[in-house]
Amino acid sequence: ARAPGISFASVSAEGIDRINILRASLEAMRRALCALPMRPLLALADGRDVPPGLPCEGRALVKGDQRSQSIAAASIVAKVMRDRMMACCAERNERYGFHGHAGYATERHRAAIEIHGPAPRLHRMSFSPFRVEAEIVALV
Repeated sequence: ARAPGISFASVSAEGIDRINILRASLEAMRRALCALPMRPLLALADGRDVPPGLPCEGRALVKGDQRSQSIAAASIVAKVMRDRMMACCAERNERYGFHGHAGYATERHRAAIEIHGPAPRLHRMSFSPFRVEAEIVALV
């Protein structure tokens, strides 16, 4: 309620497959920072890496959500936004059961993937089980 500004960004499943999950996470952090309504003086990143191309100084903090209230707050915003995105996915892709597991690899979710295959534009093809299947096909 007292934050001077909040922003969020994401990278598509195709983008993650193209550049890898770490680089996609760093790119989403950069995009979110650039979309803030004010120019920040310092960006704190949870982990070992500072996103490249920031409009300000950046510092990485391992276990940052335990060491910084700002990072902890950003983690909550990210979780809420992910939950909202998954709720939209649940409406569009009812057969995958996202309303009950929010995309985590539960038994029901894996069974839906087995029956229906990957959801277009949603599942990362570089991530198991699809990556494993692609490697098997490539070996044959």
